[in-house]
Amino acid sequence: MDIKEIQNLIKFVAKSGASEVKLEMDDIKITIKTGGDDKAEATTILQHIPMAQAQMAPAPAIPVAEVAAPAQAAAQDDDSKYITIKSPIIGTFYRKPSPDKSVFVEVGSTIKEGDVLCVIEAMKLFNEIESEISGKIVKILVDDASPVEFDQPLFLVDPS
Repeated sequence: MDIKEIQNLIKFVAKSGASEVKLEMDDIKITIKTGGDDKAEATTILQHIPMAQAQMAPAPAIPVAEVAAPAQAAAQDDDSKYITIKSPIIGTFYRKPSPDKSVFVEVGSTIKEGDVLCVIEAMKLFNEIESEISGKIVKILVDDASPVEFDQPLFLVDPS
């Protein structure tokens, strides 16, 4: 793992809101801790493991921290009348089919069943995400070119 990959990992962890991530590979152990109070700081601990020890100990699974925001509870009360469109896969969210094209939908766009809402790139494949409902886009919950998780909310739609 080179320094560029480590820097990208730190940025990804900081964006995700996770407070701590541990990663163990054959000869390296990485722990990334971020400030919990919206601080932009990240602490990274790199540790080289001697080869004899690395061969004896199996690598544990990477823990995924769940992020809970108290401010979201109040916002969800207002949004309860809307339908949430969630990501069906893990990948990178794109609002446009390509950089030189316009976005698929904007806030206020009227959509119908089968309309393409966005594209999610997963393993170099671009998957069009189609609407399963008709309505009006009220809110776009993810920034363009951001990583998304399975079942992560992407759009709020007013079905009326």
